Amino acid sequence: MDHELLVRLILLPPLLMAAFNGMMGLFAPGYRTKEWVIGGLATAAVAVPFVVTVMLFVGFHADHGAGDGLALPGEAVRYFTWLRAGDLTVDFTYRIDQLSLLMTLIITGVGSLIHLYSVGYMHKDPGFYRFFAYLNLFIFAMLNLVLGDNLVVLFLGWEGVGLCSYLLIGFWFTNLKNSAAANKAFIVNRIGDFAFLLALFLVFQTVTAAGTTPFGFSYDAMFSAESLAALSGTTGLFGWSIATWVVLLMFIGATGKSAQIPLFVWLPDAMAGPTPVSALIHAATMVTSGLYLLARMSPVVLLAPGVMAVIGIVGALTALMAATIAITQNDIKKVLAYSTVSQLGFMFMATGVGAFYVAIFHVMTHAFFKGCLFLGSGSVIHAMHHVEHELEHKGLIPSHHGGHGAGEHDSEAHQNPLRSDPLPYDGPFDAQDMRTMGGLRKQMKWTAGTFLVSTLAIAGFPAFSGFFSKDEILFNAFHLAQNDTGWAWIVWVVGLATALLTAIYMGRCYFLTFEGQPRWPGALDVKAHESPWTITFPLVVLAVLSFAGGFIGLPEVLGDSWIHHWLTREGGGPVSMLELERPVSHSVEWGLLGLGAAIAIGGLLFAWFRWGRRGLEADRRLRSFLGGLYGLFSRKYYVDELYDGAIVQPIVQGSRQGLAPFDQRVVDGAVNGTGSLIRSLAGSLRRLQTGAVQSYALALVLGVVLVVAVMLFI
Repeated sequence: MDHELLVRLILLPPLLMAAFNGMMGLFAPGYRTKEWVIGGLATAAVAVPFVVTVMLFVGFHADHGAGDGLALPGEAVRYFTWLRAGDLTVDFTYRIDQLSLLMTLIITGVGSLIHLYSVGYMHKDPGFYRFFAYLNLFIFAMLNLVLGDNLVVLFLGWEGVGLCSYLLIGFWFTNLKNSAAANKAFIVNRIGDFAFLLALFLVFQTVTAAGTTPFGFSYDAMFSAESLAALSGTTGLFGWSIATWVVLLMFIGATGKSAQIPLFVWLPDAMAGPTPVSALIHAATMVTSGLYLLARMSPVVLLAPGVMAVIGIVGALTALMAATIAITQNDIKKVLAYSTVSQLGFMFMATGVGAFYVAIFHVMTHAFFKGCLFLGSGSVIHAMHHVEHELEHKGLIPSHHGGHGAGEHDSEAHQNPLRSDPLPYDGPFDAQDMRTMGGLRKQMKWTAGTFLVSTLAIAGFPAFSGFFSKDEILFNAFHLAQNDTGWAWIVWVVGLATALLTAIYMGRCYFLTFEGQPRWPGALDVKAHESPWTITFPLVVLAVLSFAGGFIGLPEVLGDSWIHHWLTREGGGPVSMLELERPVSHSVEWGLLGLGAAIAIGGLLFAWFRWGRRGLEADRRLRSFLGGLYGLFSRKYYVDELYDGAIVQPIVQGSRQGLAPFDQRVVDGAVNGTGSLIRSLAGSLRRLQTGAVQSYALALVLGVVLVVAVMLFI
């Protein structure tokens, strides 16, 4: 089949359905209640591109040859020229190759499951049609990002997912906290996007100056020998090569989208959106954008080894910092949010050590188990909200209480005399707080089972998907360190410590939620119920993938790695990788595999001995053991407070004290003064309109005399 048509069938359905559902819901109020029609069409608009991508994926080798040397594999499908100005020509062109196909499979496959899940989760929400319009638009923007054949089309998708994340995080905008979280995500991402734009400007200036014209940021032109030579051979500020500056700026852009130090602060607050949004942003789409960019630009990234060291170390520090925060969180979605930041740190570690294909491998496995975890948490929250309503109905908790979140509870609820059992914290019942859960495995078997599978996967339990992808990251860090790269030892050691913490905090999350006895009031009478099939079916699919998805990337001692051959240039793919001289022996590799397995098993056993057997008592002991560090971790290293004090408040106060008077006196004064002047002139001229015909006749005669005089004497 014509590839031009197939790419259209991938891109257009989510865009058209976003417009259709949005417009129909806006102008036909009766359409808003047809949830199965809205949800079914929106889900089909993502499932159809998935089927088309599977067709392209299966037939790729038959239809396309692998690239040789610097030539890119795959096929570029061009539609039209978007703009042409001087040396710049930008086409709307999309590339079908190994990397874009794999990313599209992840986006549309996991995305369609999230759409189906949302049908049940968003049931009876007044903004149901609007939610699915935003979801479809999000998928369309992400598809443009990964399929675009030049950096400008990629950047359009890059900005599109930023806009859609703003709309989805702030979906319940009547709550000011949600609006603030959406604003925070939008503003923080603009910082990274500005750096990305600077990188594009530098690339254009450097490559066109070298004589490559016309230049349209296409990957073929970017990775040509002439362009790479121009980027690496041209010197910029501080004597650094332009390639170094380009990679550094793109990395800063990636830290915004993929939530790394220092621009990670928006991602935990993104939990303000509905749970399907959290799954979509955290698992399959937006946060993977930065990793995709660096993998796609891998030939250029390899020209900047100094920046690669920065990428690896920042990724390691981000992973460790987020893991220490996650172990102190009580909100189930916050635990998963910081877990995402930590896992993204692992992916950047892989990028920093030159294993770009491994970063994409972990992107894929992370999409499976983190998507399952977030959707599983949504299933739990869905059930706990029903528990909350029943407790309110029975008078066991007050029916009117404050917002959610530990530490922000109304103390009056704690004193409610109707409550039969006290909550394990001060404040109102919170459906997302793990401290009020417990014992859900017996009441929600499907949710508990799938959550356990994905927990084992993210912890790196042997044979589960996360074991293979995480082990490959640590192995490549060790391999680079063995080749006399000192900073790689830091990455490897920090990675091991973070892997242990991951197993511990995810074990804590599972045991506090599903094991032990229920901790909500009146638990003998009020039960939690399993979610409907629209919620549990996606969980089962993702749980199966969380277990089996890692077998496409087996380590060398266990067999062939399909994903290595599929993505890397060595196997004909588009992704470059760092070539090292000294290989790791098989005996050492077996030892590293054993170490990774021991860390995962040990961390999970520790979590079981602590939280599985002692419940909340383990939290109290952990707080006592860590002392002041517990406060540091639970307050997220005071990064938000630091930014607020160092950046936000100075800008706000400076605006109030400096810019506000200027705006009121100069800007408003100029506008108001102009209005007053016009009003005065109009008032003066108004007096000429006397209403007396004689005056008008006299003026007419004088005018005629004046005109005749001018004609005669001038």
